[in-house]
Amino acid sequence: MTPILEVCDLKKIYRGSSKPAVNRISFSMSAGEMINVIGPSGAGKSTLLRCINRLTEPSSGRVLIEGEEITGVPAAKVRALRRRVGMVFQHYNLVNRLTVMQNVMHGRLGYMNAFNGALGLYSEEDKQRALEILEQTGLSEFLYHRAGELSGGQKQRVGVVRALMQQPSILLCDEPIASLDPASAQVVMEMIRDVSVRRGIACITNLHQVDVAMRYADRIIGMNGGEIIYDGPVAGLTERMIERIYGKPMSQLMIGGDVSA
Repeated sequence: MTPILEVCDLKKIYRGSSKPAVNRISFSMSAGEMINVIGPSGAGKSTLLRCINRLTEPSSGRVLIEGEEITGVPAAKVRALRRRVGMVFQHYNLVNRLTVMQNVMHGRLGYMNAFNGALGLYSEEDKQRALEILEQTGLSEFLYHRAGELSGGQKQRVGVVRALMQQPSILLCDEPIASLDPASAQVVMEMIRDVSVRRGIACITNLHQVDVAMRYADRIIGMNGGEIIYDGPVAGLTERMIERIYGKPMSQLMIGGDVSA
């Protein structure tokens, strides 16, 4: 069976830097698998996600989505392939003056021509799908609220729904709970986990909180210095391995009894 995602010897060096932000990264994942990526700031976690979606152009290596290569292909083809990859951002990337429904419908823009997209001429089928997902995720009561009126946790859940409107095979979540309180963070992580399990979507989530990463992952990838230090099951993430990933003793990684970075 073809993996949903294959990353092969991926490397990214930013202009003006001699050190790779990501270096010789290789892994693959299956439908419905949830990978949580951990590591210190500057480890290359966000660059990895942006290279997968080609928001950042890799310096070398290959990324294949359902067997089709996304690296090195023309922009027009990237647009079509990117439909399969939903993105959830740390700072939500919602339009605060627009309603929840309008923001969610933006998830369909990749399927529309520029004219219809600019005028918001969405199909009735797409509108119905949006209503169904908002109902399933407990957000239908906020349908006509402006995004700027929502709490951080509610905004992030809207961001997840917007990504789901793309009908993606892969969901990339870049520090989705970094700005949230613990209760809101739990709701968002449970929503992402539910998306992976119920919809069979492969999810990669970058996290600072190691305890949260372990709680919700099928598999952990630990990064440092742009390289993969660990790739395996949660059970294999020992204290010694965590210290190796972060380059610090556990005593320096404990805040309020939780491992974090």
